[in-house]
Amino acid sequence: MAQLFTPYTLRGMRARNRVVIPPMQQSTGVDGMATDWHLAHLARFAMGGAGIVFVESTAVEARGRNTHGDIGLWNDDQIAPLARIADALRRDGAVPAIQLGHTGRKAGMQKWWHGHGPLTEADAARGEAPWKAVGPSALPVGPGWPTPNEPDTGQVEALVRSWGDAARRAREAGFEALEVHGAHGYLIHQFLSPIANQRTDRFGLHRMRFALDVAEAVRREWPDDKPLFWRVSLADVADGGLEFEEMVDLLRSLKDRGVDVVDCSSGGGISSYPTQGKSVSNSLTFRAELAGRLREATGLQVMGVGLVIDPQTAEGYLQAREADLIAVGREALYNPNWPVHAEVALGANQDYATWPQQYRMYLVRRAAAADALRNTDMTRSTA
Repeated sequence: MAQLFTPYTLRGMRARNRVVIPPMQQSTGVDGMATDWHLAHLARFAMGGAGIVFVESTAVEARGRNTHGDIGLWNDDQIAPLARIADALRRDGAVPAIQLGHTGRKAGMQKWWHGHGPLTEADAARGEAPWKAVGPSALPVGPGWPTPNEPDTGQVEALVRSWGDAARRAREAGFEALEVHGAHGYLIHQFLSPIANQRTDRFGLHRMRFALDVAEAVRREWPDDKPLFWRVSLADVADGGLEFEEMVDLLRSLKDRGVDVVDCSSGGGISSYPTQGKSVSNSLTFRAELAGRLREATGLQVMGVGLVIDPQTAEGYLQAREADLIAVGREALYNPNWPVHAEVALGANQDYATWPQQYRMYLVRRAAAADALRNTDMTRSTA
């Protein structure tokens, strides 16, 4: 059997295979609440055979949303609709997982279909008014962006506690894996960056401090038998945001605090976002060689993500020990049944055995009818 379709166990979690649906923002929440769109959107990936399905980045406080449509876990009322999603994913055979995030100074953006820039008066007239963002220092993302509030030390400590509170709510909602978003120029990433973090307190003099405190706060609320993922931007090493050894030091420290898997995002380096300093073009292809080096240097499991389209490529990353899990995002939007199709492509699942049982009878009959039609066509062509 292809390694991609072998079971994956970590702590007390068991996934049926190593295909992961990564967090993908839908900008369709209402007052921070998940909706029927999220249920349908995510359940189809479980029905399509994925081993782990992540809910999109879920804000740990209201001002940490990217857009008005982001969902959150900053209050207990938000637990129930997410619990419904977790139950649906589990029922359809996938591990229910969720990512917690805070966009920091990148908060208050337009939805993609409205331009994806800072919120304006026109957005306010539509009912989506700007709000005041927060960042490590009072430095905007770039020209035309609002200047965020710079919290004092006590307020930063309160931010850390919000991550722990959200992890507790994720646990109560029934999720079995949790990821902290520490990449893409968002709040944790901002604290790590000398471009965004020019503080003089302990959160500035030791820029890893915020990330490490968040990891500790989350792990206190997240059960020992459930794995903890952490997303990083591999583009950092290319664009000068974090050197390789700095990233290794960070990940080793996170591992000591209970992180199990590093989610290696291929793009999203810190210098891609501010206009100050160096900026390079970031390929979105999975940076497999770099991920493999991080895996070897840290001892962490690796989830690889970055335009994985064909099953053979995914299997190759696993065989080369450059990843332990493969996340398939945009290709899964195009084909929610990518996992079961990939299984056939890699030589298994010939009898639709891993499709939902409600579908199997129809698919077997479809295959028989298709075979009969092909045989008839061949007979006619040779007559």
